[in-house]
Amino acid sequence: MTTSTAALAAPERLRGAGLRVTVQRVAVLDALSAHPHASAETVHSHLRDDLSGVALPTVHGILNDLTGAGIVRRVSLPDAGSALYEVQHTFDNHHHLQCVDCGRVEDVACAVGEAPCLHPSHDHGMRILEASVTYRAICSDCERKK
Repeated sequence: MTTSTAALAAPERLRGAGLRVTVQRVAVLDALSAHPHASAETVHSHLRDDLSGVALPTVHGILNDLTGAGIVRRVSLPDAGSALYEVQHTFDNHHHLQCVDCGRVEDVACAVGEAPCLHPSHDHGMRILEASVTYRAICSDCERKK
C-alpha cells in the first residue's frame, strides 16, 4: 500500500487527520467510498444494516467532523435536495456532471489542470483556492425514457 492519502484505509486517514478512530466514523468513510456523492440520509441508510443503532444526527455530526478534517468534501449541486459528500483525495482536482432529470452525479476530470484550474476575470484581491464547475446534462438512461 502506498502512503498517498488516496490509498490509506479509513483508520489511517482518521488518525492522520487527528481524529479518533471509531466504528461509526470508519463505517461512514467506507459507505462514502462505496457510494460517492451521497447525502447524509443515503449514508445513514447504508449503515442501518451493519450499525442499526446509529442515528441520522450522528451521521450528520460525523460528516461535519470529516469535512472539517479535510477527509470528506461537501458538494452542493443545483437541484440536489441536500448536500452531497465524497471522500476527498490528495491532488484530486475534478468537477461534477449532474443529470437534470434523475440527479445522477458523476466525476469529471478538470480539463485545464491543477487547482483552481479556472481563474476569474478579476480576483478582487483574493487568492483563489478552488473553482467549482457543475456540468448539467441529461444522462443516457433519462434520455431513453423520454
